[in-house]
Amino acid sequence: MTDAVAHDAELDASGLNCPLPLLKAKLELNRLASGSVLKVIATDAGSQRDFRTFARLAGHTLLHEEDENGVYRYWLKKA
Repeated sequence: MTDAVAHDAELDASGLNCPLPLLKAKLELNRLASGSVLKVIATDAGSQRDFRTFARLAGHTLLHEEDENGVYRYWLKKA
């Protein structure tokens, strides 16, 4: 499997339930420079709504998202 989008950091939030994947992603984004891309892996179905809303409200760009057998992957570009 190839990565859909190049990324600068990766966060594996598998097995965590809402809102933990999003909270961990926020903390990780805080460490990254503007323009950096964070790849997040989650297994919580609610994370789709969370990450779309978070990106829109926080001004980050959701470059790509994948849903593969209950594993969700997101590529967020920091504003």
